[in-house]
Amino acid sequence: MDHVNTTNTNDTNNANNTASTDSTVDTGTTTNAVTTTHGTLLGRERDGVTAFLGIPYAAPPFGPRRMRPPRPPEPWTGVREALEYGRTVPQPGYRPPLSDLLPNAGNPGEDCLNLNVWTPAPGRTGGRLPVMVWIHGGAFRNGAGSLPLYDGARLAAGGTVCVTLNYRLGAEGFLLLPDGTANLGLLDVVAALEWVRDNIAAFGGDPDRVTLFGESAGAMAAVTLMAMDRARGLFHRVVAQSGAGHHTHPVDVARRITERLAALAGVEHTVEALAAAPPKRLIAANNALAMELAGAEDRKTWGEAVGGIATLLPVVDGVTLPARPSDALAAGAGAGIDLLIGTNAEEFRFFLVPVGRHHRVTEDSLRRTLTAYGVDPETALPVYRAARPGAVPGDLLSAVMTDQIYRIPALRLAEARAAYRAATYVYEFAWPSPALDGRIGACHTLEIGFVFGRLDSPLTGDDAPAALSDRMRGAWTAFARDGRPGTADGRLPDWPAYGTRRAVMRLGGGPPTVRQDPARQERLLWEGVR
Repeated sequence: MDHVNTTNTNDTNNANNTASTDSTVDTGTTTNAVTTTHGTLLGRERDGVTAFLGIPYAAPPFGPRRMRPPRPPEPWTGVREALEYGRTVPQPGYRPPLSDLLPNAGNPGEDCLNLNVWTPAPGRTGGRLPVMVWIHGGAFRNGAGSLPLYDGARLAAGGTVCVTLNYRLGAEGFLLLPDGTANLGLLDVVAALEWVRDNIAAFGGDPDRVTLFGESAGAMAAVTLMAMDRARGLFHRVVAQSGAGHHTHPVDVARRITERLAALAGVEHTVEALAAAPPKRLIAANNALAMELAGAEDRKTWGEAVGGIATLLPVVDGVTLPARPSDALAAGAGAGIDLLIGTNAEEFRFFLVPVGRHHRVTEDSLRRTLTAYGVDPETALPVYRAARPGAVPGDLLSAVMTDQIYRIPALRLAEARAAYRAATYVYEFAWPSPALDGRIGACHTLEIGFVFGRLDSPLTGDDAPAALSDRMRGAWTAFARDGRPGTADGRLPDWPAYGTRRAVMRLGGGPPTVRQDPARQERLLWEGVR
């Protein structure tokens, strides 16, 4: 960056040149200009926070750049308006009933590798504010940094610079290509972090105090980046919400998935054929593959893709990702990176209740699931039932899958890091959603609105507790600031590291409390298994 140029104007002329959901600048709105390594950007200030939207951090990944590592964007001359969100990456979107609960990303287009910045003081802090970079979830298939739920204004108002971003999804981002290219979606995030390193000081952020935070696939990506050499030094803390480092594919499984997806798309298993296929064809093939794997139980053949929730995952290719993240971190990788990690109390109800599967679960299918995961149902079911009097098989399956996919991987990571005295804090989010007559519980994705201060989603309803959001937002920003989650005003009790006492902060469902080794008997069922 050559310099920072901050201006305060009432100019509305240039803001109306392009269309979006919010394409005008109201009379009296303040605009600020910031100069980056690629050119000058104009953002809009409201209520003390300036938003710079749709900033390209990499060139469009299409044409000759399709299914290739990201390249820098072209610089521009003059002032580029950053007043509206940019294009989003190709994706299938959610279908009803999930689309009634989760927003779909619109505005797809080729120039999709862009990010958004919210800052309370562009050019006026000398680059001292902590930076929070959000990686969205969506099973590595859906999502965008531009979703309304991820509006970073409230986090920025609390004293951070908040960044959200897009990265390539599905076949475009997570196929193991026949030439060995892998993890393009993760390399996109690395490119975005390099942009943050080179430019965020102009927005008031500290490039030496960057926190990655993400949910579900975004949390898995953040933890995976802790084990990637290419990402070393680009971030310093991680908040992993409902995701850890177990969900990856080894090369043999990834290759099998690519071959099957190419066959379903009706194209040859070559880089050229895959890169020439229309994105919609690859998306349809991935959907078909998910349907095939929905009833699969052969984990040796299909690995973590069994069940079809996430078919394409980061690949342990030995180059971009040298080892499974959970293994690398257990060996000490990322020990210098502070970690806040946690899960929701009833994650898997999100995948059972809305689609009507909850009441179709049988005792036999429950037992088969436990057996497939290497857990003896004769031992496990009495333990799960004892903690849930009156539970039906669907309730028990939700608890089992919440542990298998989310809670146990998070605890394994915390346990491994405790051996290296790496700063690790664990939470459980337990506020139950009122959606679907309260049957969905403290489900997957529910905590996101509380972190961003956006309590206006179908899952949070009309009367979500703002005080809980204030606590969580305060804890997350405190962690980004100095590596310790908490609030200066005492709205949270002292939050100890996980350590040997296995301390977990319970948020929601009552006053915030620290619990020692909660659900211990259930945790022990997975020893040596997960």
